[in-house]
Formats: sequence, structure tokens, C-alpha cells
Amino acid sequence: MDRRSIIKNAGIAGVLAAGAAPAVHAQAAIRWRLASSFPKSLDTIFGAADTFAKKVGEMSGGKFTISTHAAGELMPAFGVVDGVQNGTVECAHTAAYYHFGKDETFALGCAIPFGLNSRQMTAWMYEGNGGKLMREFYAKYNIVNFPAGNTGCQMGGWYRKEIKSVKDMKGLKFRVGGFAGKVIERMGGVPQNIPGGEIYQALEKGTIDAAEWVGPYDDQKLGFNKVAPIYHYPGWWEGGPQLDVFINDKAFAALSPENKAIVEAAASYAHVEMQAKYDARNPTALKQLVGAKTKVLPFPKDVLDLAFKESMALYEELRAKNPNWKKVYDDMAAFRKDQNLWFRFTEARFDSFMQAQKL
Repeated sequence: MDRRSIIKNAGIAGVLAAGAAPAVHAQAAIRWRLASSFPKSLDTIFGAADTFAKKVGEMSGGKFTISTHAAGELMPAFGVVDGVQNGTVECAHTAAYYHFGKDETFALGCAIPFGLNSRQMTAWMYEGNGGKLMREFYAKYNIVNFPAGNTGCQMGGWYRKEIKSVKDMKGLKFRVGGFAGKVIERMGGVPQNIPGGEIYQALEKGTIDAAEWVGPYDDQKLGFNKVAPIYHYPGWWEGGPQLDVFINDKAFAALSPENKAIVEAAASYAHVEMQAKYDARNPTALKQLVGAKTKVLPFPKDVLDLAFKESMALYEELRAKNPNWKKVYDDMAAFRKDQNLWFRFTEARFDSFMQAQKL
């Protein structure tokens, strides 16, 4: 054997014998479970959870894996906040407004009637105070949140009979997501908060008179056009609803700085991808629905006017009695005012001109 090799190996052996060798620690594999509020059949909205998990796995070289579970597999669709808060699961993917029964402030993290559009919501979360304020609020529930999706402005839902005036809202049994039900109730309707996977059956059986979900791509998959012929627009209660990944604060704190950065980056990727999918797929689905005899109709002006009036009145009432709401809503309202001023001169004018052209 080469003399230098012998000396080298002897030197290493000596170091090892002396116990002075540097310790080498293999990074332990991390396995999380994610509970979704959505059915797997919706590849756009449930798909954001899959995208998030996939990117975490890829960026960690397979050392950090997250299994995704549809609503009902681990817990009910509307039970995921409790699951994360209690540490039953490490994380969840949900629409925060589903949980407004705990505190109305949850709705501000997703969408409220006549709130922000999707770009404005992202701006408020990332560059305004929205992300900071909602993070402070969610901490009360042992949750660390990251934006993880947006549908863009939604449609106004499916109706057995056309809504011709505010009179037609009286007594209307309407499946509507989360917080918007409070406004529907003030308008004389009867809101129903039903998970996505259960809406078709309720509409088919006549348990409800109308239902909204998201927009053409998802609604076509769920088959609502087969049981209700009228498709109203716009979804004034959801101008830009944001989805979130909710993470148990102890589980997140236990991550290395590298893995924390991976989680944040993966959520941001899912956030952008979701709306891109909806924007790309909704036009074709809408054309197909119209081809199948769906009647696509705008809400009458008096319905929008009353909805706006009742929404603003509700927000003032909440400002007076819920300090959490007041703190977050006041900031969002100021941000909304400036955003709408800006969009009035740019996006709105450009869009209205382009949509009037024959291209």
C-alpha cells in the first residue's frame, strides 16, 4: 500500500479514536398531512393543495412530503380550522370565510361582498397590511397562513327561476359560501352553507332553490346546469376570493429556515397557478354551457343596489361590536378606496374598451 495512504488513514483513525471527528447528522424526513375543504373532483381548487404539496416535495428533494386529503377523508370540509388549531393535522387548504362563525374577521382573509378583486387582494396581502393583520388574527387560532390560490371574480350562481327584481330574493333558499349569507339574509333570502360536494344533490332534490359555487369550469363539472337553467352574474360577494394554506403554528415553528422558505414559495406558486387555471378554462366551459341551453343573465340593478346597501350597513354594525373586524376591515376599506381609484383609470377602462371590440 502507498506509504502516504497508510499515514493518511492512520491519521483519520487517530482522529476517530480521539472522538474529535465532526458529527454528521442526516436530516430527518418530514411528513405532513393536509386536510382540504374541497372534493378531489375539482382539479382547480382542490388541485392547488396538490400543487402545494408537489412543490414542497420537489424543492426539498423528497425529504419533506405532504399528503393531501379531500373534504371528509380526515375531517369535515368546515372542520379544518379546528383540525389545524388542535394539531390533528399539520395543515389545511381552505377558504377562510367558511369559518366566519368563529369570528366574522375570518371572511376578510378570503372575500366579502363588494370587497377586493383578485389582483387587489393579492396586493393587499403581499404589499399592503393584509398579510400582517390576518397573520396576527389567525395566531389566536394557532395558525400560520400563506395565500394559496384565488379564483378571480365568480359567477352569481344557478337558479331554478330567474331573479327579475329584489322581490324574487324573498324566501329564496340559496346555497352561498360563507359570509355572504349574512347579506342574503338581510335581503330576505334564506342562506345555506353547504360543502361543494353536497350542492348538486340539494339542488336536484329541491332542498334549495339556488346555489353558487365558483364559475363555469367547476360548475360544469358539478353538473349544476342539469338541475337549474338560469346562470346569473356577477358573484358580487366574491370579487377575488383568496384560498389559504393554514399551518399549525407549532408544526411550522419546528421547521428549519430552509423548509419554512420552501413552504412559502410552494404556496405562492399554487396561488398564481390556481387563477391561471380558472382564467384559462372558464371561457370554454361557459361557451359549452350556453351551447347546452343555459341562460346567462345579469343580476337586476335593484338587486345589486340593495346588496351593496345591506353589505355596507352590516360592516358598520360589525365595526361597532367586533374589534378584530374593525382593525382589519378599516385597513382593507382604505386600501380598496385607493385601488378602485387606480383601477378606474387603467384596468376598468382598458377592459371595457377591449370587450366592446369585435376581435
